[in-house]
Amino acid sequence: MTADTVAIKNFAFSPTTLKVTAGTTVTWTNQDADAHTVTSAGSGGPLHSPALAGHATYSYRFTKPGTYAYLCTIHPFMTAKVEVTR
Repeated sequence: MTADTVAIKNFAFSPTTLKVTAGTTVTWTNQDADAHTVTSAGSGGPLHSPALAGHATYSYRFTKPGTYAYLCTIHPFMTAKVEVTR
């Protein structure tokens, strides 16, 4: 795993908090057999992946500093966040 990747495994995002600098592209990889999404918590967030089948990936480039909380809409107990700094 590199600093800009998140694994979706065992119905959890790993790491649960990812720290990156602005301009970083983060890639999520679904390692479960079940489908999962990467969706911003709350309205207006930038993360809106489709349902990711096993081994599927989703990438997003974070351009603005801030904390981006997200979840899996299929399994809402799966939550995590990306902290973006300059």
